[in-house]
Amino acid sequence: MVSTGTVSIHPEHVAATRKPLYWWLFTSRRWTRPLPINVYVIEHDDGLVLFDTGQDRASVTDPDYFPGGISGVVYDRLARFDIGAADTLTAQLASIGYDIADVRVAVLSHLHQDHIGGLPELAGAEIVISGEEWRSLDAPLPGPRGLLRDHIDLPGLRWRHIDPGPIHDPQAAPFTTGHDLFGDGGLVLLPTPGHTPGSLSLLVRVPGQPPLLMVGDLTYDAHLLEEGHVPGVGNKRQLTETTKMINLLREQNPGLVVLPAHDPGAASRLAPVTRALAARGETAT
Repeated sequence: MVSTGTVSIHPEHVAATRKPLYWWLFTSRRWTRPLPINVYVIEHDDGLVLFDTGQDRASVTDPDYFPGGISGVVYDRLARFDIGAADTLTAQLASIGYDIADVRVAVLSHLHQDHIGGLPELAGAEIVISGEEWRSLDAPLPGPRGLLRDHIDLPGLRWRHIDPGPIHDPQAAPFTTGHDLFGDGGLVLLPTPGHTPGSLSLLVRVPGQPPLLMVGDLTYDAHLLEEGHVPGVGNKRQLTETTKMINLLREQNPGLVVLPAHDPGAASRLAPVTRALAARGETAT
């Protein structure tokens, strides 16, 4: 796991309350402590795979990065970022011994700004996104919905849109649809709508190790997810249904390690798996 900086959000963002979204967004004076913007790095036999690409440093250095008007005010109230010169995706990969050119595939959990920030650095990779998430770009008012098309639909990128189909995998139950990224059962994309309609999670399985589940922004804290709490941004009904499915998957796979994009505890939960794989000459960072 590497981090492309940190973000602070409102507590009502982390765990839903009865307050309407725009009420707490414009009235809350509380912010969380800085949370990591995680990118997960997987060394696969077919090449380096990323799950999410982090936040672009340009978002804190370019005054024109975000839209103006009321949309700009919403973005300003939604999050506070701290992204240093060494927090670019290229620099962070170099810090763990990889070149950005080593990345074969980058899977995006969804298209919000803090997950697509590395796209300008990934001209050599295949970018995987759910078809439903991509189609949401064409729905009305993408900017107010958190989709900054000018920073997503970049020239030179190779996109692959996947629509999860039927899977027959008892270990993935209760999920009955998904997409096996390389056809070997090691990396399986699961549809986990709620935060956005086309959000994806990635189930990572290595023989002899507990499975990993990278969930994007389905939750901001794995313990909150386990208790059935949902975040304050997204479709609450879908978030609740997907959270129930993840917890059923957890029952099906004792020891499942849930890895959200902004959970400060993710690194410590991942560390034992990383050490075990390193001891076997394999890597999952």
